[in-house]
Amino acid sequence: MGRSTEWIPALWLDVFNDLLYEDNQLDYEDQWTLNFSYSQTDTVTKDERKRGWKVYAHCARGKFQCASCRKIWPSARVVVLFRYRLQRGRGTVIMRPFGQACRRCQDGFELGGFSENEVEHALLRVFAKIRKNCYGEDDDDDDDVSSTESTVVRTRPHEDTLCEACCMGICCQDDS
Repeated sequence: MGRSTEWIPALWLDVFNDLLYEDNQLDYEDQWTLNFSYSQTDTVTKDERKRGWKVYAHCARGKFQCASCRKIWPSARVVVLFRYRLQRGRGTVIMRPFGQACRRCQDGFELGGFSENEVEHALLRVFAKIRKNCYGEDDDDDDDVSSTESTVVRTRPHEDTLCEACCMGICCQDDS
């Protein structure tokens, strides 16, 4: 599964639930769910902010395959956008993966595949943000959940024009 180029929402749901219920990442009485939205942006309106919504853009490593020419490429800069809030004991996380276009075909954005370790890393960062922003905990998990940049991955230079997130102005260079 670590080499998959396929976008698998069930993997994200399984890891989310394992971290939540088996590892007790959010050790509170609240109920949390993970949903997917393939159209959300990083914009939080004043009204959404009042209703408690927060946004976190994570930079992940993924692997893509072109639907036209079947070319496969890795990327160390795949944006995964998370929107989350806690309201009356119910927590919601809404996630959007961003795609990349094939350099050869350039006929649309493909969603990438992620290893289970990469999914876990991304979700641990989200849980750290939730603990800080919804429960007031210190964000001291940075040592335990180190930045993706700490592991050197050899990929070609990132091409903004082939990146869906970059085209929308959502950059993942700052992983804070």
